[in-house]
Amino acid sequence: MKPERVVIPGIPKSPPEGATVIGTVNPDEKIEVTLIVRRRRPLPAAPVNEPFISREKFAELYGADPADFEILRRFATEHRFEVVFEDLGQRVFRISGPASALKAAFDVSLNVYSHRNHRFFSCTGPVSMPASVARVVEGVFGLDTRAQAKPHFRLKPSPGKIQMNAAGAGPLTPLQVARLYNFPVNLDGAGQCIAIIELGGGYQTADLIQYFTKLGLSPPQVIEISVLGGKNDPTGPTKDANGEVMLDIEVAGAIAPKAAIAVYFAPNTDDGFRQAISDAVHDTQRKPSVVSISWGGPESSWTPQAMQAFDAVCQDAAMLGVTIFCASGDNGASDLVQPDGRVHADFPASSPNVIACGGTHLEGSGNSITSETVWNNTTDGGATGGGVSEFFALPNYQINMGIPPSVNPDHKSGRGLPDVAGDADTDRIFKSPPLSNREKRFQRHHSRGQWRLSSGTRLGRLHRLGQPQRNSTAPGSSICVLGGCFEMVRAKAPSRKAEK
Repeated sequence: MKPERVVIPGIPKSPPEGATVIGTVNPDEKIEVTLIVRRRRPLPAAPVNEPFISREKFAELYGADPADFEILRRFATEHRFEVVFEDLGQRVFRISGPASALKAAFDVSLNVYSHRNHRFFSCTGPVSMPASVARVVEGVFGLDTRAQAKPHFRLKPSPGKIQMNAAGAGPLTPLQVARLYNFPVNLDGAGQCIAIIELGGGYQTADLIQYFTKLGLSPPQVIEISVLGGKNDPTGPTKDANGEVMLDIEVAGAIAPKAAIAVYFAPNTDDGFRQAISDAVHDTQRKPSVVSISWGGPESSWTPQAMQAFDAVCQDAAMLGVTIFCASGDNGASDLVQPDGRVHADFPASSPNVIACGGTHLEGSGNSITSETVWNNTTDGGATGGGVSEFFALPNYQINMGIPPSVNPDHKSGRGLPDVAGDADTDRIFKSPPLSNREKRFQRHHSRGQWRLSSGTRLGRLHRLGQPQRNSTAPGSSICVLGGCFEMVRAKAPSRKAEK
């Protein structure tokens, strides 16, 4: 008699419109599957008055139970899989085996698809496991390798087309925008680590050196961390994302020059994306205090399993005192979904356990802001993302904030975003004395040997002061930088003290 099987919910994902099946995965091809394991005990509800805990203590209290990992080891052995990674704190158990073993283990096969010059594989049908094993598993990743997210940034066509008017209006350096937002001049990020999540592209060290030299700054310490084989690859097939990577590092290093910058490079899949965030949040070596995410996609492009698993990592971050900032998208209410009569919020910005960052159009005179309005640029189509989540319920901290229901026909009530906003428009105007040619070059970021002008709600970078958290009023403040924006994020709820 065959053992009872249980379907792992929220996994199947339809192929994108226009995708063509071109075959099946070679039965001998090695496939890595990531299993997300249940917590040994639930997280406490709304722990705002409790101290942050160490990563080691978190693993002991809220990580996976070693007994559950033992169940998975027996499962792996039985189905010809090798255990390649396990981490109790992250609740991750990763196995590798031939594609031919997937049918018996998960009751799925893998089809290979072609879509817009991109090949990927995806599982067919629901994913199931023996009931005795499924009871300890919350998620199964690695059975779909399509590109999951897009970087939230925009480039002006050519630096040569940037015009400076008689008043010197034009693009700004991070330092100039920091002054407009009254960034504390006595803080430099010393002793902090900023984590940056990247799903493609890379950077050239020579570009970083030239950029910071032009700003009169020393280049920051940049650390590359490979996640699931991802790497700094500025000349590879994902080089179109170089502008995102370079800009993230350049803005972070300009505003927090003494902070270490840890860049987590991962494959652009739901498994790679989730693992990169988890590696950063649970990193016991570099211990980042802030995680910045400039990548995302409309909620409708994600599986329920993926959104739940990502949000669980963001809940871990809140317990550990790690602040996560996410860009809310650069394509207005549609979030690049083909016209369907609905509006779409961007994920992971729609998670209630991150700070979602939107965009504005900024105008200033000297060191003062004269006007700041919602970013809705009709010139290049860019506009801030945001809206009401169709997946996440209205969180307690937004109950009295007047969040309207969704404008979609079902008018759902849900988590509203963005939480904060700042300059994200390349057409912003900064009125100041005329700039010299040398000063004009400062205003662009440097990538692939060229000076470029970017915009978007992508989090350039964050610098955490004190111990801020999601929904906190810290004695210090947390600064988020998006597209050249630095927004002081202040009190929302009583802050927690760090555990000694």
